Amino acid sequence: QVQLVESGGGLVQAGGSLRLSCAASGRTFSSYTVGWFRQAPGKEREFVAAIRWSGGSTFYAGSVKGRFTISRDNAKNTVYLQMNSLRPEDTAVYYCATTVPYYSGNYYSPDPYRYWGQGTQVTVSS
Repeated sequence: QVQLVESGGGLVQAGGSLRLSCAASGRTFSSYTVGWFRQAPGKEREFVAAIRWSGGSTFYAGSVKGRFTISRDNAKNTVYLQMNSLRPEDTAVYYCATTVPYYSGNYYSPDPYRYWGQGTQVTVSS
């Protein structure tokens, strides 16, 4: 069982930055791929970014590539999402999630992610 807690959301003006954190419980955190997803009102949950359990590979949605950076600190059991040049269309609830240990496959779909946090609201004003 893995428990995830997101933090760092808030209200920011367009062009601003936020850093989200995803803190995880469990001693084997380094074996999990971690993804960030977001869901805006009336829309489906969509993939934002993921970092593989080895930490060497990262994956991004086209809409955030070049603006968002995902990273992890396994010693702190924490994954970060640095979000720069924020746009109003980035407004959503952001969730972090983990796969089963040592998962390798489609990181862009929510299906492989077994554990989810409660989400943190990000609001970007124009």
